[in-house]
Amino acid sequence: MVTQALFTALCGLVAAQRLAELDASKQNEERLLARGGREHGAGHFAAMRALHAGWLVSCCAEVWLLERPFTLELALPMLVLFATGQCLRLSARRALSGRWSVRVITLPGVPLVTSGPYRFLRHPNYLGVVLELAALPLVHGAWLTAIVFSLLNALVLAVRIRHEEAALALDSGLLAQGGPR
Repeated sequence: MVTQALFTALCGLVAAQRLAELDASKQNEERLLARGGREHGAGHFAAMRALHAGWLVSCCAEVWLLERPFTLELALPMLVLFATGQCLRLSARRALSGRWSVRVITLPGVPLVTSGPYRFLRHPNYLGVVLELAALPLVHGAWLTAIVFSLLNALVLAVRIRHEEAALALDSGLLAQGGPR
């Protein structure tokens, strides 16, 4: 029961982090739109929001209701994997600075960010989320949540990345240069 409570507290911290990120995103969105930014593919955002909220609830529910065991040998590497996902997401956010948002908002004519993790990866933020969604539930053996929400996330990301790539190609001038890198 102690490990279940600690895991629930960890999920609570992740939820608080996500809520703070939504607030920061809202502020960036307002500034981006005021500078002439355009939102793309807004239709999938509700599914993405529900997925992330449901993931955290499901993590805790599976651990408590299905009495998933805590195994230190699994928990430690999953914590490292989760922390790696966090680092990727936070470094992507830092590189994007005021252009970071949970929504797809572009500034026409502004070039792509190529600093930070974007030097090496096309979508470091999404890779970070993939790692987080798979790893956090497994910290306490919630394998069903890890599988189901990883699959759902893959579906949402397929739609989101398609919209984002099209928007970036259009608004960063990449269409004139032969498409995205």
